[in-house]
This record gives sequence, structure tokens and C-alpha cells, in this order.
Amino acid sequence: MTVNLTIIGLGQIGTSIGLALAAHTDKVQRTGHDKSREQASKAQKLGAIDKVESNLPRSVENADLVILSLPFDAIEETLEHIAPDLRPHCVVVDTAPYKTPVADWARTYLPPGCHYIGLVPGISPNHLASVERPPHASLFKDGVIGLVTPPDTSGEALQLVSDLVTLLGAQPFFIDMTEADNLMASAHLLPQLLAAALLDMTVEAPGWREMRRLAGRPYAVATLNAASQDDPTTLARAALGNPQASLHAIDAFIQILASIRESIVDAQADELTRRIEQAQDGRDTWWLERASGDWQKIEFGISAEQPRNPSLFGEWFGRKRN
Repeated sequence: MTVNLTIIGLGQIGTSIGLALAAHTDKVQRTGHDKSREQASKAQKLGAIDKVESNLPRSVENADLVILSLPFDAIEETLEHIAPDLRPHCVVVDTAPYKTPVADWARTYLPPGCHYIGLVPGISPNHLASVERPPHASLFKDGVIGLVTPPDTSGEALQLVSDLVTLLGAQPFFIDMTEADNLMASAHLLPQLLAAALLDMTVEAPGWREMRRLAGRPYAVATLNAASQDDPTTLARAALGNPQASLHAIDAFIQILASIRESIVDAQADELTRRIEQAQDGRDTWWLERASGDWQKIEFGISAEQPRNPSLFGEWFGRKRN
């Protein structure tokens, strides 16, 4: 028996999930919803979904698994709207950067018997350097996806979501909710806030009229995140969604920047050089590791096992329907 899957939000992530599952139509029936009818129609033409449902509550009424691939600031409202129409034992997952507030909303709105599991997607190394953000069936292939599970999550629901991740071509791994939020604050939110801060500092500066003519590759690369990732409202709401994690990342960066400033004040050329070289070496090492994607070998010296063929996908919900 197939799983009825609903993807709410058909941007890059949501459409890529649908495209990756196109090879598994024996296991999953894909319904898509997006507030933009044009976006939903585009996803269907690409083959990412089997059908479009423009009515949000109706899109989930037969769903066994609902994926919220939405901007952070749209998740709470969406959960509130779909909750009355969720079938018993439905599992709801999301791809937002912060999980603590989403888990709180899930506890507030989801009916008894439904489960929430957070996904922290790590895209394929093959797509990591791309500036463009088109959806692709291989967006998650050979990547990793973290699973954030509240304490009361059933093992069967967890198995279902683990199987979903495997079908996407990624490796599932379990991560604590607080740890996930802190990591994403540094790896996802902070780079965008830094880009916005640099732009705020420069484009309003008295010398911007001349600076804009001279700004080159370092400036273009450093400010790219402000234009190519989350929109301003989404980024602001996400930063405020877990202020403790956001402030922890910002404060840690300020400390490093203050230390670099001290090296400049004291004319410590060797120390400043050491810091820059250490940073560059760390980045080079990360890039090679991220490109390989074989974290088992990197961390434990053994190659990762080949992904298993998910056998439970759909079986549990088949039993629950009966």
C-alpha cells in the first residue's frame, strides 16, 4: 500500500523532494499545495507531484505524511489551518532552520495521535557551490538529513520518516533539538545576518558612491547570502524564533571579531596571519569533507553502508488505515 504524501510549499526544497520521490511511485502518492497556483502548476509539470490541491485543508485530509517546506514565518499559521483536517496517526515534518518553536506549535495545534518530526536538510555536495536554486531530483543525493524527534514520537513514525529520507537518497541521522537550533544559527542564519550587516554598513556609508564602483569579488561573495537565500521577513522571523540560539551565534562571532581587532590594534602581524591561515585551512578541509559526503569514513575510518531499500514505507499506515 502506498503512502499518501502532501507537500505544502513547492519551492526549491519541496519540489526537489517531490522530484526525488518520482522514482518511487509504487510507494508514495504525491499531492502538492502552494499559495502560488503558478508555482504549483510548475511543480506538477516538472513531475514533482501527482496532483495539485489548491484548497489547503483538503490537501491534507487523506495524507499519511505532510511535509511543510515553507518559510519559517508561514509554519505556525499553516499548522493551525491544517490541524482539524489531519487524519489520525498522520506525521507532520518541516524543513525550517529552527525546530524548538515549530515543535511548540506542533504541540499546540496537532490533534492527539499525530506526530511531529523536524528535518534538517543537508543538500548534496554536487549542488553546494551552485548560486542558482532550481529544484532537482538529486538535491539531497549523498547528503545527510537530520531528524529532530520530540520525546513522545512513536518508533513507527520515526521509521517512516527515516525511510522517506533514504528514498530521497540521503543518510538520516538523529540530532538533539537544542543542538540542531544552535548549529543552524551559526551555519544558516548567521551568514545571512552578516551579509545584511555588511550591506547595512556600506550602502549607507558616506563613501558608498565611490565604493560601489570599486567593490569587487570579496564584497560580491560576502554579500551574496543577503540576496540568494531567505527573504528579509523570513530571515527576521527565524532569527526571532529562537533568540537564544541567534544571540549565542552572534555573540560568539563578535568575540572572534574583537580578538581580530585586538591583533590589528597591537600590530600582531604573525598572530593575524596565523588566524587567517587557520581559517582558510579549516574551510579547505571542510570543503573536501563536505564534497566527499562519506562522514563514516571521515569520522570513524570506515566507509558508509549502502542505503537500504526501505521496506516499512507505507506498511504501518496500511495497518493503521485498517
